[in-house]
Amino acid sequence: MGRKAVFAGQFYEGQEQLLEKQIIECFEGKNGPGATPLIKRSGKIKAIIAPHAGYVYSGPCAAWAYKEIAESEFADLYIIIGPNHSGTGNAVSIQGYETPFGLARVDQEFAKSLLEKNDELKIDETAHEGEHSIEVQVPFLQFATKDKMHELKILPILLSEIDYMKFGLDLKETIIDSGKNVVIIVSSDFTHYGHNYHHIPFSTDVKKNIYELDRKAIDLIEKLDADGFIKYIDETMGTVCGAFPIASLLKSLKDAKVELLQF
Repeated sequence: MGRKAVFAGQFYEGQEQLLEKQIIECFEGKNGPGATPLIKRSGKIKAIIAPHAGYVYSGPCAAWAYKEIAESEFADLYIIIGPNHSGTGNAVSIQGYETPFGLARVDQEFAKSLLEKNDELKIDETAHEGEHSIEVQVPFLQFATKDKMHELKILPILLSEIDYMKFGLDLKETIIDSGKNVVIIVSSDFTHYGHNYHHIPFSTDVKKNIYELDRKAIDLIEKLDADGFIKYIDETMGTVCGAFPIASLLKSLKDAKVELLQF
């Protein structure tokens, strides 16, 4: 048994064939990479950052990142780190996630090792029940690994606020100790602008200003500057919802080449 799909039929299609069609359209349609992945499985990637809005809004952007996953070496484990929008702590799930494509199972051995290293993380299935940031990543991941779906292992982690330096280093150490080929998926949208988000830092040239606000954050990500990134978010009162997942990722990487695929 795994966590039931809560947002199927809302953020993405709830029926298997319709979901596959929707994801293919994200790859092939406007703003997507232009084609579905070639399952060539060459080279390695360490991580992606992908959005988690409804597929009709951010699916084509996410498709760019998942094309890289589909065309790179299949990993032993995909760690999916998302923001905890309800703010109920730093929660690991060991249940697995069910989607219209089937169950994505959890690597419980890796989860146990990480939990032993970091006492801010707790197993908390309740925190995952109503959170969409990880769920919307799983069907894309299943699609990108459909030639190996029966071997797919994930580890879902929700972060509200955490010592990102320690968590990032603990994560890195656990990966090294495991000897596994691991890909980290960070789920994050960027600036949330408007009255609904209580964030209106400017009222003219809105599109241009949002672009510049996000571009500066991305510049820091490209430099792997976790501290500078968090400082920038604090100074601008930024609404990047996955700030701590992103900073944790940056702390876990070293000498990585960062490529902006779509923005």
